Amino acid sequence: MRRWLALALLVATSLLHAAGAELAAFAVQRGEDGVSIDYALNFELPRGAEEALAKSVPLYFVAEAEVFRDRWYWRDKRIASASRVWRIVYQPLTSNYRVTFAGLSQSYATRAEAFAAIRRGVSWKIADAGQIEEGSRHYVEFSFRLDTSLLPRPMQIGIASQSDWALSVERMQRFD
Repeated sequence: MRRWLALALLVATSLLHAAGAELAAFAVQRGEDGVSIDYALNFELPRGAEEALAKSVPLYFVAEAEVFRDRWYWRDKRIASASRVWRIVYQPLTSNYRVTFAGLSQSYATRAEAFAAIRRGVSWKIADAGQIEEGSRHYVEFSFRLDTSLLPRPMQIGIASQSDWALSVERMQRFD
């Protein structure tokens, strides 16, 4: 029985490690101008995604945050939502990685530098102060994922059944 339990625990931890994404830090701040979040991610790019990036296939990463207000009589009310999309692509002619965010592009010499740009978010405003009701309980649902729906169509068909392309992390945190 103990061996079975130890084996199950080993498999569960290896599956969590295979997903390769964790939220190293996450904080919600409520200020005079609204609600903002800070986050720091640690993740390993899945092998298939790493190979695709080396072949100059653009990868898209999406961060989404939603603010909800608790309600006892009905489903919780969505107060605000925000999202960010990053596009990263390897350019073999210049041996650079280009990261595009909100219409702005930046080139990086190494893959580590390029991914450092998307792993951290500081003071990301997700709700205005007028949207938050005083005296009510609120919470934030945050998610970060590799968006395979934005890949080229032939690749989407090929990776539909492959779990090694899965890269996501989610967190829910309450605030007053």
